[in-house]
Amino acid sequence: MKFPTPRPRRLWLPIAGALLLISGIAVPPGVASADPRQQLQHTPGPGAARWVATWGASPQDMGNNNYTGTIRNIVFAAVGGHSVRVRLTNTFGNQPLKIGDAYIGVSGADGNIHGPNVPLTFAGSRTTTIPQGAEALSDPVSLTVPALTDLAVSVYVPQATERTGHSDSRETSYITQGTDHAGDTTTAAYAPTSSWLFVDSVDVMAGPPNQGTVVALGDSITDGAASTVNANKRWPNDLARRLNARKGVTLSVADEGISGNQVLQDTSSYGVSALNRFDRDVVDRTGAKDVILLEGINDIGAADAQANQLIAAYQQLIARAHAAHLKIFGGTLTPFKGDWEIATGYWSPEKEQTRETVNNWILHSGAFDGVIDFAKATADPSNPQLLNPAYDSNDHLHPNDAGYQAMADTINLPMLLRPVTG
Repeated sequence: MKFPTPRPRRLWLPIAGALLLISGIAVPPGVASADPRQQLQHTPGPGAARWVATWGASPQDMGNNNYTGTIRNIVFAAVGGHSVRVRLTNTFGNQPLKIGDAYIGVSGADGNIHGPNVPLTFAGSRTTTIPQGAEALSDPVSLTVPALTDLAVSVYVPQATERTGHSDSRETSYITQGTDHAGDTTTAAYAPTSSWLFVDSVDVMAGPPNQGTVVALGDSITDGAASTVNANKRWPNDLARRLNARKGVTLSVADEGISGNQVLQDTSSYGVSALNRFDRDVVDRTGAKDVILLEGINDIGAADAQANQLIAAYQQLIARAHAAHLKIFGGTLTPFKGDWEIATGYWSPEKEQTRETVNNWILHSGAFDGVIDFAKATADPSNPQLLNPAYDSNDHLHPNDAGYQAMADTINLPMLLRPVTG
């Protein structure tokens, strides 16, 4: 089996004499250590505060190279802190991306700011230009971010550009055309939109109980498809609530699901494959400690992948996680038999057998650092080829809010919290 060639990783390239590009991330001087990648991924001692990703979303090519204006991205913070920084993205841009203005503040789902709307800077400047294919990390700013709350990341783009973002946000964000409203405290000048644009992740400086970031890598089921809009009912959100409620050490959660995504193949509509985006979305995610992998249904249903192909890809992802000193947990593939799936050929008895073979390997191979039986948690007890009716969003593929909660509830928290060894 020949895997797609991962995109090249760029290190130590000068940008406009002021920034350094590390793995596609523009890092301000004064923030980076002697080795800037260590600054992003260094693990502090157990009693120290650390940077972790409180929110993330995998970048996708959103097209439209004529956009100018302001996007107010409403994102959900998994954990809190008193210092914050934002990673902006031009991963799929066709030219350098000029950032004319950017702010962050605590908000409601309506996008209105509750408290200060804090300007972001990049190497001390209110503006920056992100090279084609790169990302820019803002300077840290002081802002009290409560856990499990919405943040508004407002970005003004003054020059016509192609958009990098995330298409199915399950969150109402707000957008203007042509004008700078990043500093506004209300959304009076904005119109609603269902996508995030130009923002990749938000980091907070978390206190000592937080031991790092769990990265959820997957497809639409991790992306929260069919969950209630503006309710943050994706299973990674529910996992964040469970972790936030426990006493003692805990973790943040970053959701790197893409609807329609595949493990093996890049697609124009559904993003870069898990194999090709693993370094960008997992290894380089701030504070990454654990990975939960739940992906493969689209490979089986849409691309007729065979069990041995998916297993070989999982083995590669496991090896790459371990090389980066991350623990990786395998999630079993949830049931996907339904009327539409049968009518379109997305599901067949042969494809069901592939799913079951893959799940058997996940559960019994011992290749992962642990397993999470999402299939058992969501299946109809009387027919495990079907979603439990109580958890079915009615498309027989995606769980509803209760189903996503059941997925989060089946995750063994002590398993996630075990120290990384080796």
